Amino acid sequence: MRAPAPRYAPNDGVIAAAEAVLGAMLVESKDAVGEVSLTVARESLVEAMLALRDTPGLEYQQLSEIAGADYPSRPERFDVVYQLLSFTRNHRIRVRVTTDEEKPVPSVTGIWPVAGWLEREVYDMYGVLFDGNTDLRRILTDYGFVGHPLRKDFPQTGYVELRYSEEAKRVVYEPVKLAQDFRTFDFMSPWEGAAYVLPGDEKAAAAPPPPPAPAPVASQPEAKGAPTPLTADQIAKADAPAAKAAKPRVRKPKTTDSTAESGAGKPGPEAGPAPADPDVVKKPRKPRAKKES
Repeated sequence: MRAPAPRYAPNDGVIAAAEAVLGAMLVESKDAVGEVSLTVARESLVEAMLALRDTPGLEYQQLSEIAGADYPSRPERFDVVYQLLSFTRNHRIRVRVTTDEEKPVPSVTGIWPVAGWLEREVYDMYGVLFDGNTDLRRILTDYGFVGHPLRKDFPQTGYVELRYSEEAKRVVYEPVKLAQDFRTFDFMSPWEGAAYVLPGDEKAAAAPPPPPAPAPVASQPEAKGAPTPLTADQIAKADAPAAKAAKPRVRKPKTTDSTAESGAGKPGPEAGPAPADPDVVKKPRKPRAKKES
C-alpha cells in the first residue's frame, strides 16, 4: 500500500502573521486556490525574506524556486516569484516582486546561496537584473546569444542563427535567413474541386484519350478476383490443366538395408578386427628355450 502524501499545514493565520511582521513592506496579500501569495516592495525584498525566515510562526527556511513572468502591457512588466518552504510547519508560500528592464531586484544570495543559479536563469530568460549577484551570467543560452527568449516580444525565429562556416573553419552567428518565403496555401478539400486550374492539369486536357480496353473472352475466365460471367465449374475446369502441369513429381527416396549394399563402413558393429587400445602397452614376448632330447 502506498504511503499517503504529506499533508501541508492549513493557510489559517498565515496572512495575518505576515502582515504583522512585514508592515509597510507588504504591498498585497491573497489566498487563492489554496495558496498564499504575498507581493512585497522591491527595495525591501531582502528584509522581508529575513523576516519570513526568522519569525516564529512563519519560519520559511528553504528557497525552492525563483521564476519569472512577463506582462508587456504593465509599466513594470516583469514578475519575479519566489517559492518558500517551511520545514517546521510543512507549509509553502509565494513571494512576488515587480520590476522592469532597468530597475534591479535585490539579490537574496546572502540568505540562500542557491539563489545564485536561479537568479541567473531569470536574467537569461527575461533580462531581469539582480543587484548583489556577483556572477550574473547567462546559464541556459549559448555564448553570444542576443535577446531574452521568454519575453513576449522576442521573435520565434530569434535574431541570429548558428551555423558552421567552411570558409572560417568555425561556428559563426548570422542574421536569421528563412529558407523560403512564406506562402499562401489553399486549405480547401481536394475532393470538393478547385475553382481554378491546378498546375499540370492543363496537360491532362490536351492529351488524347486512352484506347478502350478489349472485351474479355467469354470462354476464358479472367484473372482471379476479377468479375467473370463463367460459373464455378467452368473456372475449375479451366484451372485443371495448369494445376496438373504444375504438380511436381514425387520420387521414392533411395534406401538400403545395410552398409554392405552401399559399400560404406562395416556390415555391423562386431564385424572386423577390434581397434587397438592405446592405453594397453604390449610387452615383447621372450623367446622360448628349446627342450633337450
